[in-house]
Amino acid sequence: MDRRTLVKRTLITVAGSLTAGLAGVSTHAQGLWPAGKAITYVVPFPPGGNTDTIARLIAQPLSNALGTPLVIDNKGGAGGSVGSAIALRAPADGYTLLGGTISSHSINGSLYTSPIGYDMVKSFAPVAMLGVSPLLLVVPASSPIRTLDDLLKASRAKSGGLSSGSPGIGTSPHMALELLSHQSGVKFTHAPYKGSAPAVQDLVSGQLDMMFDTSLVVGPHIQSGRLRAIAITGSQRVPGYSNVPTIAESGQKGFDMVSWQAMFVPANTPQAVIDRLHAEVMKVLSQPDVQAKLKGFGMEPSSMTPAQLLEYQKAEVDKWNRVIKAANIKAE
Repeated sequence: MDRRTLVKRTLITVAGSLTAGLAGVSTHAQGLWPAGKAITYVVPFPPGGNTDTIARLIAQPLSNALGTPLVIDNKGGAGGSVGSAIALRAPADGYTLLGGTISSHSINGSLYTSPIGYDMVKSFAPVAMLGVSPLLLVVPASSPIRTLDDLLKASRAKSGGLSSGSPGIGTSPHMALELLSHQSGVKFTHAPYKGSAPAVQDLVSGQLDMMFDTSLVVGPHIQSGRLRAIAITGSQRVPGYSNVPTIAESGQKGFDMVSWQAMFVPANTPQAVIDRLHAEVMKVLSQPDVQAKLKGFGMEPSSMTPAQLLEYQKAEVDKWNRVIKAANIKAE
């Protein structure tokens, strides 16, 4: 063997060894995740809301399972868009989680007139659906309306339609109203408030005709006899309100709308990290005390895989884009 051939073979061997070594280092680094480093859980809403409450519910048991600190970081604004854009700028290394919602990850991109700073589907990788919550359609207890059919007839008969409160433009109660209007062809007057509490107060006092919201918000007023539930937005009746029919049962076939909470990570996060996170989150959600608390919030845990969540999210983006365009809804 001549000297030139020997050198060439030696270089190939060294290069191959170096490539294998680097691959081994990469695999080893991923295998060490989270390696004791703190994980930041970005909640794109202020403290005290549903997304924040659920994040804090699962944070400690998830931290225990991963063996590393998990820090909640509230970054509210623009219906979850501000915090989501901040999370996107973090490295895709598994050390930044995001609490995504129906608003931040299926509505806002169609709703806001200016760019929200991320693509609702492409910018993030789904990890787990944390829970879904159908909304209750309620009216004041003094209202003569007792069924969805009564409500639709009353709205047709009233100039401008019945007034319906919500916590704000683009929120799930607002979108439920627009979906009902879109599907039934009946017009309503949307009355956006800064949060659910003042809207419920005006509904109880009779200044509003109707409202959609979660059982966590309107449940106490139903139990006290000040509000009456006439329909549920989900595809199935829910425990605690088994006498309340779904909107689909009440004549609007195919109507199905739930508010949802999910966990995402920046796109290109290693698949091994996503798989580990999904597995640990599912274990946390299966704990009886966590399930009991979720149900207390009016939410049902979900067993969706990341792939199923991605397909669900794409369908949600498409649905709300159609509804928002048809209703010509815009937010600054």
